Amino acid sequence: MEVELSGGDRRERGKKFSLLLTTRFGDAVAVNAWNTYIWKPALAQAGVIPPRAEGAKAWQWAAAPKDGFRVLRHTYASIMLEAGESVVTLARWLGHSSPAITLG
Repeated sequence: MEVELSGGDRRERGKKFSLLLTTRFGDAVAVNAWNTYIWKPALAQAGVIPPRAEGAKAWQWAAAPKDGFRVLRHTYASIMLEAGESVVTLARWLGHSSPAITLG
């Protein structure tokens, strides 16, 4: 599925992106919603992070920000670089403006 962005950075306006994760309606999944309702519950069920405290709001997780969805991007990048992928190619795949950002 591709989606066209209507806001944000002027350079990005009108640019189409292929999405890996979409809602059942084909829209982009909001990262906060993904972290709160999908990712962190899955980590808790797997025993990677502590479960949400009883009576806590849906967004109230004791897990650190490093346990959020972004860790998947970082893990993917690390694995690809370790496997010998070009940092230039990886930067393009991740949507970074330069390989320096990828390596940072």
